[in-house]
Amino acid sequence: MMDVNNALSVLNNPIRRQILLWLKDRSNFPPPLPEHASINGVCVGFIKEKAGLSQSTISNYMSQLKKQNLVLAERQGQWTFYRRNEDAIKLFVKSFSEEMGE
Repeated sequence: MMDVNNALSVLNNPIRRQILLWLKDRSNFPPPLPEHASINGVCVGFIKEKAGLSQSTISNYMSQLKKQNLVLAERQGQWTFYRRNEDAIKLFVKSFSEEMGE
């Protein structure tokens, strides 16, 4: 069971929700560098550029999303790549719906 309150707290920020939406479709970001083409995810630098926020703010946002298991992170050298955790997102929606009596 997911902690719905913690997930809602993280998702209460419109930029974090927007990031999750952007990550649903890889074409929302520039193509990966050739050496990263095999990685399933988006480089944090691309997320930072698209959001127009500082590196520290984006790192904080991604850390919060990761802590709630809404995104998965993969380190590749100095780069961190993020992708949605579809199973966790579905679990959140289901848990929230059940909590609301649906």
